[in-house]
Parts: sequence; C-alpha cells; structure tokens
Amino acid sequence: MAMGYFNPYFIKRRAKKWWPYFGLFLLLVIGYQEGVLRSYSSSGSYTTVDESSRSTMKEIFALEREIKLLKSVLKKYSIPEAEYADTLLPIIYVITPTYSRPHQKAELTRLKSVFLHVPSLHWILVEDATHKSKLVMNFLESSGLSYTHLHQSTPPDWKLQDSDPKWRKPRGVLQRNAGIKWLRRKLRGERDLRGVVYFADDDNTYSTELFKEMRDTKTVSVWPVGLVGGVMVERPLVSRAPTPHVTGWLAGWKPDRTFATDMAGFAVNLALLLRRSDAEFSFTSSIGHMECDFLEKLVTLSQLEPKADLCTKVLVWHTRTERPNMKDEERLRKAGTPSDQGIEV
Repeated sequence: MAMGYFNPYFIKRRAKKWWPYFGLFLLLVIGYQEGVLRSYSSSGSYTTVDESSRSTMKEIFALEREIKLLKSVLKKYSIPEAEYADTLLPIIYVITPTYSRPHQKAELTRLKSVFLHVPSLHWILVEDATHKSKLVMNFLESSGLSYTHLHQSTPPDWKLQDSDPKWRKPRGVLQRNAGIKWLRRKLRGERDLRGVVYFADDDNTYSTELFKEMRDTKTVSVWPVGLVGGVMVERPLVSRAPTPHVTGWLAGWKPDRTFATDMAGFAVNLALLLRRSDAEFSFTSSIGHMECDFLEKLVTLSQLEPKADLCTKVLVWHTRTERPNMKDEERLRKAGTPSDQGIEV
C-alpha cells in the first residue's frame, strides 16, 4: 500500500490537484517575506510587524469560521441561504394567541419548527392569562426565534366552556388585538414600515412556502385553507382577466360573506394595518363574521391579492390536535403523585 504513494501516476494526479494551493502558499510566503524585508530595510529590525494587523487578521479568520458555521446550519436544515443574506427582506410579524392546556407546548413546538425555517420573522406570542407563564417564557427563550411575549386574559363570560362547540364564542379576540396594539406602540414614528402581519393560531399546520407567498403583500393577500368550515378546502375564486383578481368565495358556510375566509387565509400589509387605527377584532361580531368584519376595515374585495398560484394551492390546514385523555392523570393528582412532577411537558 505504501508503494502507491511513489507511483508516478499517483504523484502526478496529486500534484495536479494540489498545485494551485501550493502556488498560493508560495505567494503568501513570498509576500510575507518581502514585507518583513522592507520593514527591516527601513527600520533595521523585524519588530515592525504591526500588532493591530495581527489582531485584524485574527478577527477576519474568526468571522470566516462563523460564516462557515452559519452556512452549515442553513444547509443542514435546507434553509435557502439567499433569503437569509437579504437584509432588506420585509419582516413577517406572526401574532399567535395561546392558552394553557396539556398539549400547549407540543403545539408551540410544531409552530417553532416551521418558523425556524422562515427568515426575517418576528413571533408575537400572546397568552390568554393574567400573567406570563414560566412554561412559555422558557420555551421562547430557548426557541432561537425573534419574539415578543405578551399576555391578555379573556373575561370569564367570553371564555369557551369544555362543553361549548368551538364556534359558540369568538376566540383569541383580545390576544390578537394585544399583538396589534404592541405593533402600533413599537413602530410609532417609524418611516420604514415594510412588513406583513399574519394571525397564526397555534393549532394549525403551516407550510414554509406560505410565508414566501405572503412576504410581498401590498394590501391584503389571500389563499386557500384546507380542512375548514366542514369542507376539504375554502378558497377565494379568482378571475384571470383582465388581471388576476378575487371575485368571490368557495365555502361551505355562508359563501356570500364579503370575505368568507378563515383567520389562517390572509395576511395584511404592516403599513396598511397601522394606518387604520380602527382595524381590530371584536367580540360583537356575529358568529363566523369576525374575519369578515376585520377585513372590511382594511380593503374591498377588488383590492385583495390572490396568492398560492392564484389560489390553486393549499399551504395551510385548519388542523386540531385531539384533546389528550387525562383520566388517569386526574386520579394520580388526587393521590398527590402527578406524572409530570419535576418535569415540564
């Protein structure tokens, strides 16, 4: 095996591969020696090699290592490097209401796994509670995301009871409004308001493609939502002539609504939302009209921007996690030995 290294063909092949690097090394050595000799001829000593230059070179090498590390992370998670390199990318502000239940952390983890693949995203997570929970605080701190953590409790009269159907009372109203109010306070006086606002519930399923679609929203962009309203898909109806525009809605329930869409089916231009100070959600909206009432404060039907290949692709699904069976957990708690004692679930 050792004789292979002295094989002329092997040596020739290796030399062909490595001679450019060897040549570069020689040039660096010659350049360094020439610089040292010039320093010596001008001052009579070799000590004029600038310490600040050495420090600068160390910083450059350290930055190069960090860049390589970041590129490897992007490659590992199949994240487009070009998107993260674009510093002018509009920010997507995602407002998510959440509340305490056994599978809360599981739901939030699923969202986090998607959001980590989306560049220039800021997550506004609003707890329906009188104070911020330790579970959500710890979760966000270790998420690796840019985030804002808020809390806003819903009055008891407006809370859904376990026996209530999901549509009985509007959910997440005050939490979404708290997110909007935070944006108004945070961005008051800002001139550069390039961005998008999206209301993402914590029990839906999202494709990363959805966020690429919404990023250049000029007014309000819309797209289909799967598994919602008693049908396989609710979607805007789009006419291609003379230019693509929304003409109506394909929906199982009240398709004659001005905006017969689900909360997951639209995104709003940031500047537009902040200009319309009355644009908020309301408890007084009729059942199934909360999204419609909100959008009527922002745009008309003709101003909507159909996305997702002119609303022919489903990129978000209105899924719901099955409520876990906690019968035995209740028994353990009554006995004073809960299964999650000392561990966060």
